[in-house]
Amino acid sequence: MAIPIDRPRFDGRRADELRPVTIETDFSEVPEASVLITMGKTRVLCSASVEDSVPRWMRDAEPQKGWVTAEYSMIPGATAPRFRRERNGAGGRTREIERLVGRSLRAVCDLEKLAGHTIWLDCDVLQADGGTRTAAITGAFVALALACGRLVERGAIEAMPLRASLAAISCGVLGGQVLLDLPYEEDSKADVDMNVVMTGGGRFVEVQGTGEESTYSHAELLAMLEVAGKGIAELSAAQQAALPQTPIYAALFKQG
Repeated sequence: MAIPIDRPRFDGRRADELRPVTIETDFSEVPEASVLITMGKTRVLCSASVEDSVPRWMRDAEPQKGWVTAEYSMIPGATAPRFRRERNGAGGRTREIERLVGRSLRAVCDLEKLAGHTIWLDCDVLQADGGTRTAAITGAFVALALACGRLVERGAIEAMPLRASLAAISCGVLGGQVLLDLPYEEDSKADVDMNVVMTGGGRFVEVQGTGEESTYSHAELLAMLEVAGKGIAELSAAQQAALPQTPIYAALFKQG
């Protein structure tokens, strides 16, 4: 069994410690809402844009619903060497991440309360040092919550369509130790890599766990889920602190 014995990590963190996290709201003035999330050296700009329409395939659906979807990209200067811009369409990894972000957000959304509207979450990685997809989900939730709250405030929708808060974090096994929030230095060497998406109340939305030329035991799986839960709780607290301190947002963090 891998045990989080807390050997010093290369950056000095404990095994179960997050990298420093900041969430800056309204980083950009153009979209309905925007968030710049920083986790260590990883930085992702998450923008929420609202359209007063739904995809064609939803227009005749009963009951009427809205839609929440996501796009993900990495700017060329986010990595070294330079990340080549995807001019001819998103690649397989990008598509996978977009689907993950979109379905994770929809898992906590009552789409009937969003009827007639589509909210696009654009997640643009400005700097990548591991955990870009999990940072994108965590930041995109805050942007989505702000956008929905503003739609309620101006009477475009009747009630907050979000049922709970949502965050995501990476964890893994490296050198027999369970680690939380892996930067590239650790992620690139990990024996096991896992991404966990959860509500603030501790319910799972998605778990992606992969043995990298290795396998992992049931006990190791449970240890990773436990440390991920700790990280999600801390991220949820950071999300709540970043949002306006009003009942419409506070209610998201009181539900599972």
